[in-house]
Amino acid sequence: MITGGIAALINITSRIGFSQVLRFELAVLAAYAIGMVTAYVLARRYVFLQTQQSVKRSFAAFALINLAAVLQTWLVSIGIRSWLFPIIGVAALVDLIAHSFGVVVPVVTSFFGHKYVSFRDVSSNRRI
Repeated sequence: MITGGIAALINITSRIGFSQVLRFELAVLAAYAIGMVTAYVLARRYVFLQTQQSVKRSFAAFALINLAAVLQTWLVSIGIRSWLFPIIGVAALVDLIAHSFGVVVPVVTSFFGHKYVSFRDVSSNRRI
């Protein structure tokens, strides 16, 4: 939870910076890339300590899992910002709130994807 929270905070903070030069939709994607690399480094170092997979293989699997997560993040962020908030009349901190919800949505699916794909223990998959 701590490493994921740090990566999420970096994702959200970098999106605020990217929003100074990019449209919100593109800033969300750019920030996701920064958050994803941060999440990988932290997860490999502090969470999935027993992985036997190479950095190259685990990062490739990590990036693949994150393709689904970035889609979730992007759709939720854009959906809340563009459709939900105008309907309910939210006017303050729209980008921050929408992006925060978008970042939180794929937390559970990403964790299990990374646990069972990106950083799975390859020694436990051997046939007897």
